[in-house]
Amino acid sequence: MWPVFVKKMKIVNKNGLKPNLARYRRVLEVKAEEVRRSMSAQKAAQVVARLDVPSDEGDLSQQHHEEWIFLNRNTIDMKLLREVSDALLRIDHDQYGICLECDEPISVKRLEAVPWARYCVTCQERIAARIADGEVFDQYQQADR
Repeated sequence: MWPVFVKKMKIVNKNGLKPNLARYRRVLEVKAEEVRRSMSAQKAAQVVARLDVPSDEGDLSQQHHEEWIFLNRNTIDMKLLREVSDALLRIDHDQYGICLECDEPISVKRLEAVPWARYCVTCQERIAARIADGEVFDQYQQADR
């Protein structure tokens, strides 16, 4: 079996300086914990603990609507938690800040805005256009906001 060589690229800002990966790791870990808290079992229990027999159809409708919102919010939170976890893995594998589409560095400005970004702005726009045209199915599209 031949050895596999992986091209490792480091992200740099306009001055050629490497951003502080430890700071990005902290930001991502805090975000992951925030998302986990928003998905807490206590919130699920509040939704489930509604009246078993609503007093009228309006109450029943309201209850179903709240359950629908809760489930959709959880789906969105799961998507975000996956993206944050993936970004932490990219830090661990020295691939953080490199666009998964074009292998070019993602700008520090973009990483400051969206630390879990997988693509540079240009590629993200291209991918979004292809998804909108139905050409591509993005792995995280299922829970898009």
